[in-house]
Amino acid sequence: MTGPSVEKPGSTRFIVFFIIILNLSFFSLSIDARSSQQHASFPPRGWNSYDSFCWTISEAEFLQSAEIVSKRLLPHGYQYVVVDYLWYRKKVEGAYVDSLGFDVIDEWGRLHPDPARWPSSRGGKGFTEVAEKVHRMGLKFGIHVMGGISTQAYNANSLVMDSVKGGAYEESGRQWRAKDIGIKEKACVWMSHGFMSVNTKLGAGKAFLRSLYRQYAEWGIDFIKHDCVFGTDFNIEEITYVSEVLRELDRPVLYSISPGTSVTPTMAKEVSQLVNMYRITGDDWDTWKDVAAHFDISRDLSASSMIGARGLQGKSWPDLDMLPLGWLTDQGSNFGPHRACNLNLEEQKSQMTLWSIAKSPLMFGGDVRKLDDTTYNLITNPTLLEINSYSSNNKEFPYITVTRVSRNKHKSHPHHPTGNNISTKHAFGLTSCKEPKANTWSIVDKNRGQICWNQYSSQKLEKPFCLYNRKALPASDEEIKHNQLYQGKLHLQTNEKAESCLGASSKQKLTSKDYSRGTLSPCKLDANQMWELHSNGTLENSYSGLCAVLNQVKAAEATSNGVRSWISTGRRGEVYVAFFNLNQEKTMISAKITDIAKALPNKKNLEGASCTSHELWSGKDFGPTKDSVSIQVEPHGPALFVLHCSHA
Repeated sequence: MTGPSVEKPGSTRFIVFFIIILNLSFFSLSIDARSSQQHASFPPRGWNSYDSFCWTISEAEFLQSAEIVSKRLLPHGYQYVVVDYLWYRKKVEGAYVDSLGFDVIDEWGRLHPDPARWPSSRGGKGFTEVAEKVHRMGLKFGIHVMGGISTQAYNANSLVMDSVKGGAYEESGRQWRAKDIGIKEKACVWMSHGFMSVNTKLGAGKAFLRSLYRQYAEWGIDFIKHDCVFGTDFNIEEITYVSEVLRELDRPVLYSISPGTSVTPTMAKEVSQLVNMYRITGDDWDTWKDVAAHFDISRDLSASSMIGARGLQGKSWPDLDMLPLGWLTDQGSNFGPHRACNLNLEEQKSQMTLWSIAKSPLMFGGDVRKLDDTTYNLITNPTLLEINSYSSNNKEFPYITVTRVSRNKHKSHPHHPTGNNISTKHAFGLTSCKEPKANTWSIVDKNRGQICWNQYSSQKLEKPFCLYNRKALPASDEEIKHNQLYQGKLHLQTNEKAESCLGASSKQKLTSKDYSRGTLSPCKLDANQMWELHSNGTLENSYSGLCAVLNQVKAAEATSNGVRSWISTGRRGEVYVAFFNLNQEKTMISAKITDIAKALPNKKNLEGASCTSHELWSGKDFGPTKDSVSIQVEPHGPALFVLHCSHA
């Protein structure tokens, strides 16, 4: 008689253990699959509402624009549609870019879309329905946000939300509010009534930021443009923490930061691994000087190997800003699109060619509802988009020969963009405190509080540049508290009798062509006017954490004239050579094949090779040649050669 089966000791545990191993393996594979999907593998591409609507766009206008992007631009890789700033501001009398008291906030001090302009947001739904509609179009949805906390939330002293536990954030036996975390004296300098920094050293400060970005993810946001945190508004603490929060989300969110005034390669290296896009100039608008201002910084970022460097969960890209082409509005306007782009066609082609070969993100800013054929053909040009996505070894190429074309004579000469024959002057500016040239300040007269710039370069100043520490003693309770907060900091003036103090960052939002030169204004309790002289000779600003320098500034005509050239290699072995004529007259530009070969890593592929070429903008074919490529380029215009070379 056979008795009941008896399970051997330990067998149940073995089965359970085996199942756990399988589940853990599946979980690990899922995580690996998610992490293997590299974020921003190519420069992102899309449409942003700012250049055409400023802050006034409505839900109906946005969705109409998104539908057009989906049909006409998505096939060319333009996949993001982004609502730029102040989507939470009520469009009523008295409201403008830096107004106070017109924003929609919830009980936690978080901004919500204005329900009059964004009716689907009613009932606390935020952008959820807009995001769903955008996703059904096959697009990804983005929004612009400002750094820190709104002044309106600070004044209301809203409770801080704990998005992990729910309810109000509690620590040390109490609930925390907006006035506990907002740093009033660190208001965004170009929107001082709108926003101020948050103290990220506090748990409550981090909790507030976490509650913001988790809410954006719940709305279905795919793209965040984070403003007033970079350039001369540098806030590395907030960038770092926001990057950490985004990394922990269960959905990928592309992270872009701005503005880019006074950005240097050193600053770029500090943020590149934390983000996916970072602006490298001030706002780009439709003037030739704005376009021309991008050549130097693009060259410097390329030379520092920052194009496509490691970024947040993928790659990061230096951002030359939006393309203000087609039908536009004006900077800071309360009106939507009402005028045509001021750039002529040659200038527009130069902009699109540089943005493409420098591998900048391509964010079209014009009104897509009035997208004309010329603009459409320019921003969807297949050669430019191929270069933007797939080219490599992108860099400025200085070894070109220039012949000015005039009625009287032709004069040829080799051209080097960094020539020393350009007149310069010196201007106060900011840079990363890690730059060697920042370590050049010293106390000259301690009794007078005199601090002077020690000449960094071989070019001597006509007279020493000195600043003076303000000697006025604090009087009010607020000043006493402020003095304790900024103990050891300096309030600087340009002379001993001045009534104004030196601020680091401009109070106006600068465009690409503008230099950040500092500002003089009445002395007040403002981090932008507070400085600290370190023992290593750096003079650090308390608002941005950047350090003061005297920069050699080229005369305005020097930055918007001359010639430039860029080269890159294609994924099929082709070589791209771009010429840019920044002059106001036609110019013959040439480059030798041998010089191009020396500048590329696989130079043996070109040495002694015979090359045929096609020039994009003229449509002409050239070659075969072993010597050079040469073409006459229109004023402010480009030429773009596609070279195919072989050894016969």
